[in-house]
Amino acid sequence: MTTHKLSAVEDEDNRQGSADHIQYVTVVIGSQLFGLPISQVHDVFVPEKVTQVPLAPPEVEGVLNLRGRIVTAINMRRKLHLKPNDADQGMMAVGIEYKGESYGLVIDAVGEVLNLPRNEMEANPSNLDFRWAEISGGVHRLDGRLMVVLDVDRLLSSLIEPKAA
Repeated sequence: MTTHKLSAVEDEDNRQGSADHIQYVTVVIGSQLFGLPISQVHDVFVPEKVTQVPLAPPEVEGVLNLRGRIVTAINMRRKLHLKPNDADQGMMAVGIEYKGESYGLVIDAVGEVLNLPRNEMEANPSNLDFRWAEISGGVHRLDGRLMVVLDVDRLLSSLIEPKAA
């Protein structure tokens, strides 16, 4: 399994962004650009073998072993109600932690790290699909493109915390 640690940034302030900027790891899911706050991303890896979990929600691709840790793989295409990827296109994942557990968000591609002004983040547009809006913390307008900021807490709590009847 190929992994790339993002902890190579020596200065914690650089990893968090400054008081008026925030750094995002950009990822592509479908044709949409998303941003994850870099402070929440532990690594980027290519999952080799994912074991399916019986009775898991459809968004859970399965579990995998990453350096001796069990990681739950979340299929972001399924979560966002997008068509499945071509079977011959390789899987890529972004490693994050939530409430002491490890997760891998299965995505199409990883982009670059962007350092964006906090005050330029906007609320979700009113026409953003509600299934996307429920896991989005806002948007940034980039040169001719909209980057949806993924809210990791909202994303994972919607999957693992029980829903009221």
